[in-house]
Amino acid sequence: MRPFEQIITEYGPVVLRVCRAVLGPQEAEDAWSETFLSALKAYPDLPPDANVEAWLVTIAHRKAIDVTRAAARRPTPVETPPEHPSHIGRPEDWDGDLWRALKALPARQRQAVAYHYLAGLPYKEIAALHGGSTDAARRAAADGMVICVPCRRGPTVRW
Repeated sequence: MRPFEQIITEYGPVVLRVCRAVLGPQEAEDAWSETFLSALKAYPDLPPDANVEAWLVTIAHRKAIDVTRAAARRPTPVETPPEHPSHIGRPEDWDGDLWRALKALPARQRQAVAYHYLAGLPYKEIAALHGGSTDAARRAAADGMVICVPCRRGPTVRW
């Protein structure tokens, strides 16, 4: 079994890209750290023939969901309370055309685009993450790329 430090060095950038795609740049680093803390605990029990990259992306996906759920429960501080309740739940603090385009996609399309084009996962592994078929993952990524005009640069996009 390889040393865990080598796993971090090899797969850290992929995990960070997935976290950034799902959460945005501000919360991505915390999710990245949480991913590798969880992975460190489970790494000794990982089967020798396991796909380490897919395993880490799965953990990152779950950590990103945890961060999103936690953020939805936290109140957002403001200088003065709004006269009418907000329909958004929190202020829009993201910038950049790519993030806005990704954010506008439905969750399944956004994740399929992020996992395939940013993390480089094959459709079969994306399907395993979502619990759907390979064809459905391929369709979600393709539909997301059609809608997400700034994303058309494909796998060369860097955050």
